[in-house]
Amino acid sequence: MGQKIHPKSVRLGYIQDWESKWFSLRDMPSLIGEDHKIREEIRRRFRMAAVSWVGIERAGTYLRVNIHTARPGVVIGKRGADIEAVRNEIEKLTKRKTFINVMEIKEPELDARLVGEAIAMQLERRIAHRRAIRRALERTMQAGALGVKVEVKGRLGGAEIARREWARKGRVPLHTFCADIDYGLTEAHTNMGLIGIKVWIFRKTYFAKSPKELLKEAEALGQLAPMPAPEAAAPAPVAVVAAPPAPAAVRRGDEKPEKMPELPASALAQLTGDGADVPAAGKPEGEKE
Repeated sequence: MGQKIHPKSVRLGYIQDWESKWFSLRDMPSLIGEDHKIREEIRRRFRMAAVSWVGIERAGTYLRVNIHTARPGVVIGKRGADIEAVRNEIEKLTKRKTFINVMEIKEPELDARLVGEAIAMQLERRIAHRRAIRRALERTMQAGALGVKVEVKGRLGGAEIARREWARKGRVPLHTFCADIDYGLTEAHTNMGLIGIKVWIFRKTYFAKSPKELLKEAEALGQLAPMPAPEAAAPAPVAVVAAPPAPAAVRRGDEKPEKMPELPASALAQLTGDGADVPAAGKPEGEKE
């Protein structure tokens, strides 16, 4: 059976990083509570500022808060008044010298929490949940995502019985650790109750480049000399077989006479003139003419 765990927790230290960076064994419970209160205060103040996540770093008596948002102008406020008020509030809560940095999110369509908040705002305005999900899927895929999955659960459409519906476009490999998958959970406050919204976005894959891509990157950085163009292969030598010489034309008179067959002894005797010793053919010996 598949056990549901946070997609980011299994990737921490591999391709994901921690949102809180500090270490203290003695004060760990109280510091975890402080981090939760800081994040809740920032989300309450900047609910309409598209805040995705808040990073917290501690070093001695100093505290640094990094606010990642798609609308930094709303967070900073007029002449920095809003961000200064938040800094004073956090210093009163933690009794530490606090520094706040506002980080802009360049592509909010690829941030799971911001996509979930956009769906939640549409559900609160009584827009059909299927239509809101379809819009979110199309915009995320157009932004360059490799896959996206959205799940909503609750009294959808004002139904008496709560139910769950989900839609997916592309692929979302949750079991692949090198896959950069962003996960976000938000809630829509409707007249019928809370509706939970979960979003998974598969943005890219780490450590999965082909050898050609690695060579091109190395050449672009100047770490590797460009590969010489392959030379044209020389044509294979063709075996030439010498044709047998044609028989020379034999002129008339140059022909060699054929060897005559051997004649019998009687015929040779007649040709040489020794016919007396040889009886004539057809006459018995001793018969006179």
